[in-house]
Amino acid sequence: MPKIAELATFRTTASRLNAVEIRTRLCIIRHGETDWNAQKRIQGHLDIPLNEIGLRQAHAIADGLAECAFRNIYSSDLRRAWQTAKIAAARLDIPLRPHEGLRERHSGVLEGRTVEELSQSHPEAHARFLDRDPDYPFGPGETMRTFSARVLAAVEKLVAAHAGETLLLVTHGGVLDVVYRVATGRSLNAPRDYPNPNAGINWFEHGSDASSGIRLVAWGEEYHLDPDLHRDLDHPE
Repeated sequence: MPKIAELATFRTTASRLNAVEIRTRLCIIRHGETDWNAQKRIQGHLDIPLNEIGLRQAHAIADGLAECAFRNIYSSDLRRAWQTAKIAAARLDIPLRPHEGLRERHSGVLEGRTVEELSQSHPEAHARFLDRDPDYPFGPGETMRTFSARVLAAVEKLVAAHAGETLLLVTHGGVLDVVYRVATGRSLNAPRDYPNPNAGINWFEHGSDASSGIRLVAWGEEYHLDPDLHRDLDHPE
């Protein structure tokens, strides 16, 4: 029969093994460029396709990730993200699934307008947009706070379903902004003073320990893009 000391050692070892954190890696991609990105026109839920540059960027993403060990890709079902994801899924030969939680923010009266146009047509919404008011819905749209909660719930659900895996998610600038802010401890209304390029590759880790949350590993990588696919534009969504 085992001695009391041996049982205590066994229990301690088992406890440590059970406490080993399972880390899930997330590669989150912003879709390729659209004509409205180039025009700095806010898209939101409007379903705008990739332009020629965006299609080339999508192929470059697929080539740049060819050596990564992904088992699944999830994408926003909006066309600009879905087109980007389909090209990657075909190149990587892995299943692609849509996920509405990865959609861009529904931006209400902002959609279809540039920021300059918004200042003329909806001055109050323009002021709230510049202030990053987290509780202003822009007419029929989502507030920033509601949008953030929706995005984070989607990420948590995917992590729970694929714990310990390396997941590829294809989404939008606003979704990436939410995840970046959580990973770096920034508030929703803090100014966005960091790049968020179309076709950028971004890496995060998510621990199984509830207190560990999301950690930023790499942001805005463009090593996969040829010089003519680097776009020095801060495209809105």
